[in-house]
Amino acid sequence: MSAVSDATLLAELEDIIRMQPAQGTLRHDTPEHKQWIGRAAAAIAAWDAAAGAQARECAGYLRMQGDRKYWELGARLIDLLYEARAAVRLRSIGPVNTAVGQGLVFDYFDTLRKIIETANKDILFVDPYLDADFVSRYLPHVPTGVPIRLLAREKVATLLPAVAAFVQQSQASVEVRTASGFHDRYVIIDGASCFQSGASFKDGARNAPTTVTQVGDAFAAVRDTYENLWKAGKQVF
Repeated sequence: MSAVSDATLLAELEDIIRMQPAQGTLRHDTPEHKQWIGRAAAAIAAWDAAAGAQARECAGYLRMQGDRKYWELGARLIDLLYEARAAVRLRSIGPVNTAVGQGLVFDYFDTLRKIIETANKDILFVDPYLDADFVSRYLPHVPTGVPIRLLAREKVATLLPAVAAFVQQSQASVEVRTASGFHDRYVIIDGASCFQSGASFKDGARNAPTTVTQVGDAFAAVRDTYENLWKAGKQVF
């Protein structure tokens, strides 16, 4: 077992992700990239031995430019980094479980903002009532360059013009889909962590008490359910 504390490992993983080479440029032929790949594999191994073995295999293929597995396992190394960070964060600070009293709209907003700002790779919002207010309140807090996906239904007529204006100004990557058969509200970060809101994101704590709860044991099932719903949904933006 690694002697590295969770706090130290989490800080190392955060720094490695922050220093990640630009997408499509990762090579094993410069000292800087070799150092980054080595740090990534070592940090993943410090989190989990089996994942560390996968990371070392990925690192090996990053020497083989042009090989099909170069692309597949290079991407897998990045995925393992995000998975390690989410797991260590959950293990070290525990799941996010916040109760917000009626009328405490800033407390709700601030809780969700902090979650949104952790995204590095992808963010998926699931809420049938996403609307224009949601766009102006939360999307500016998504880190630059992170693709945004919105699964909505009831307020699409007001949602889409706000999304279009946001994209025009920010140049963000936003995709909107609609689907039937869902009622809950979730935000899924990097495919590695998931948070459920007791209220619609646009109304959080305005009219009644609510909660923001990190999904634990059921995470994989929840993520897969809504990823499948997303794939089956109709793209409207």
